Amino acid sequence: RVVGGSDVLPGTGAWAGIASVRCYWNPPVSVHVCGGTLISSQWLLSAAHCFINRTNPLSEWAVVFGATSLAQTGPDVEVRRIKRLIMHEQYVPVLEYNDMALLELDRPVRCRYNIQTACLPGPSMKLPEMKNCYVAGWGDRIVKSSGRDILQQAKVQFVNNQICNSSEWLDGYIYDFHVCAGQGGVSTCQGDSGGPLVCEDKRAGIFWQIGVTSWGIGCARPKRPSVFASTQYYYNWIWKTMG
Repeated sequence: RVVGGSDVLPGTGAWAGIASVRCYWNPPVSVHVCGGTLISSQWLLSAAHCFINRTNPLSEWAVVFGATSLAQTGPDVEVRRIKRLIMHEQYVPVLEYNDMALLELDRPVRCRYNIQTACLPGPSMKLPEMKNCYVAGWGDRIVKSSGRDILQQAKVQFVNNQICNSSEWLDGYIYDFHVCAGQGGVSTCQGDSGGPLVCEDKRAGIFWQIGVTSWGIGCARPKRPSVFASTQYYYNWIWKTMG
């Protein structure tokens, strides 16, 4: 879950690209395991570790778009099966290096007010000051049609890698392919893996997705921010892999 967060209303700008990855889909019962973001009409970006210990075939999995409640159905919600899973070829479990995955969907998703593609910053782009950054997620839930599992969002503090990697913080575990944010009462938690870290670019009037939720030590502890895979670092891998 997102700790220290608030409910997201349907169609909220920064989260229109967010999706729920379900490892089991047989309505009215489904199992949410991770988040992800739509980055083109037929591709979802998520974290590799979401798929490493799967116990059932991908044919039973599904990706749900346009819902803020996990139990939500109806005309605003789109469901897709997974045609292909591509995990980063240099992904290292446990250490969570190169924790990136792409899912090719069985058919394209139609964009509308509550379903949009995320904006990924290119490798040479100079990002604006990271003042307004946010995370969102549902947490690790088995869904029955109760309608109570609402997407949570929270504002988080961006922490530069030099501070994040210092001895009092994450002490040598942070590399160029990481981004840190959160800490002290607000952060992502187990179940938000694969979901987005976005930062507002007020000048351009958009939110950039700068990270994919990867790992953390505990939940919302001081000097223990959440760690994200950097979309800017993996930008070329993402677009090359999608072909």
